[in-house]
Order: sequence, then structure tokens, then C-alpha cells
Amino acid sequence: MASAAAQRLIVRTLLSLPAPLLRLMSGGGAVYKGGRTLDPRLQFLAAQARKGPAMETLAPDEARRGETAALGALAGELEPGVRWEPLSVPGAAGDIAARLYRPQDQNPSAPLMVWAHMGGGVIGTLDTNHCFCSLLARITRAPVLSVDYRLAPEHRFPAGLEDVLAAYRWARDHGTSYGASGVAIGGDSMGGNFAAIICQELKRTGEPQPRLQLLIYPCTDVASQSQSMTTYADAFPLNRAMMEWFMGHYLGPDDDPAAVRLSPLREVDLAGLAPAVIATAGFDPLVDQGEAYAKALDKAGVTVRYRCYDSLSHAFTAFTGAIPAADAACREIAALVRGLYEETAQT
Repeated sequence: MASAAAQRLIVRTLLSLPAPLLRLMSGGGAVYKGGRTLDPRLQFLAAQARKGPAMETLAPDEARRGETAALGALAGELEPGVRWEPLSVPGAAGDIAARLYRPQDQNPSAPLMVWAHMGGGVIGTLDTNHCFCSLLARITRAPVLSVDYRLAPEHRFPAGLEDVLAAYRWARDHGTSYGASGVAIGGDSMGGNFAAIICQELKRTGEPQPRLQLLIYPCTDVASQSQSMTTYADAFPLNRAMMEWFMGHYLGPDDDPAAVRLSPLREVDLAGLAPAVIATAGFDPLVDQGEAYAKALDKAGVTVRYRCYDSLSHAFTAFTGAIPAADAACREIAALVRGLYEETAQT
């Protein structure tokens, strides 16, 4: 078996081939759905993924190992001028691991962002968004705290959510020790679900809102039956069957998928929540959910910066080393965050 470095080189070499050749190697012409055309590199990766076992047929431990191997071949490099260190922070049921990323030119008026990785509440580690967190720290000129929350099915809902909330409260109390001014919350996919819910939870408990919420292809309605769940039901790397697999492990038998602590889009009162940067991927069963939440926040008077990256797929924050469009999208998202940091620092 090829080493991780060799696999990485092979993948990057293949993905550097011309788009027409990649589409030919993927079995045909362009993939066009819902008015969008899939990036040819993602089309190639999807074709290769279909040759292996589907995630929904695997046990969680097997799926976790597969994610580690796959993302290791696609992730970008750590950003120059960003240092990171391991930390232990309070979770809801004891200390949990975390990583703190700090840029050389940190802006003292910027907040500390608490970050929750993707993975459906079942898979994912601190390595999942390692490169993205360094990119976010460098471009925003602000520290990022990535949290290794507990995973299902060993720890079902709401364990992971409560870990991130506990870590957020710790960061709120200790951010000045790391040169930060205030605190922000962010995450992608299930991490975006956590971030949205935490803002609502803080409102319910009468606590101050974060400076900003960053939601990247968030799951905002676990019970969703929106059109994108059908249009992109067989998308890569997240499809409808995988969503059902994730929720089957994440939820307990008595959990209501429509409850607002699972489906923040179903909260009727969104007024007064933190300013938001929301980004979605076009080829994603969740794309409608992210867009709907952005519209709902905007209607409630919340400042929102929304972008949909039509040619990209779910999980693009982890593809920056192999998909140029994913790298560009992540840098634009980070620039939007920086812009809102600067705006909120002036108010």
C-alpha cells in the first residue's frame, strides 16, 4: 500500500489533469443538476468513491478511519505565519482536547472563534479542519479554537453540542489571555448546526451573543424534506443515505428531529442573534437549509453575508489542497469573516 505522502502526490497529480480528461475518466460529460455544474475534480473524486464501500454500510470506527485517509490526501498546507498549540478545555462532562491557532499579526480587536468540525456528529477529529483553521486564523488575523467534542453513537445528542457550548463559555471567559477581544462561534456541517443552535441557546439563557457566527454548509433542519434533499440525494461526499446514517447514530430513540436544539431553522424568533457569515455548496443535500437559514436571519433583522459556491460539494473546507475552487471559496469566506469582525469592532 502506498504511503500517505505517495497517495497525496498521486491524487494531486491526477486532479491537475485538464477538465475534459477528468470528465472522460469519470465516465462521461459534465454533471449538471439543479441548474449547477459540478467541478470536474469533484466529479472525478465522486467516480472514484463509488468504487469503494458506501459510508452508510460501515461501522462508525470504519467510517472514521476512512475519513482520516481520504482527507489526508485532499487537505491543504498549514498557512504561513500561523502557530498552533494543543489545549485542554472544559467540556460538558470533563476536559476535552482542543487546538488553538494564532496568527503572527493578530488583530487585538478581533475575537477568538470557537470552531466545531464537520462529521454528522459521528466522525471527524481535530485534523478534519486543521488546515482550514490555520487559513481562517491568518486571513481574519484572529485566534481560532478548534474543539474535539464527543461523538455518537458512543455519546449521542446532545453531548457534542453541550461540549462545544461549554468550550464557548470557557473561551468567552479566557479569550483575553490569548489577545482576543470577545468571542465568535463557527463550524461546518454538524459544526455549523452546533454554532447556530448555540447562538439561539445563548439568547434563551439571556447571555450575550457572539461577535459573529460562521456557518459553512450547515445542517439547520434535521427533519428537512427540501428540494435539495432530492435533487442532490446521490451527491458526493454527502448524500441522503449518509444523512440518515449519521442521524441514526446521533439521535436517541426519544429525540424529536424537529426540536429547535436539533433543527435551528425551526426556531420562530431569530431576532437579536449574532451577525452571520453563511456559506453553502451547490452540490449538497443541505444547500437549501443553509440558504433558508440565511434568509430567515435576514428577515429577522440579523446582518448576514451569504454565499453559495455552486460548483462545489459538501466538505469543501477539507479539500483546499486538491480543489482550487475550494481553496478560493475558503479564502473568500475568511475575508467575509474578517470584514464583519472589523465592522463589529467599530460599533
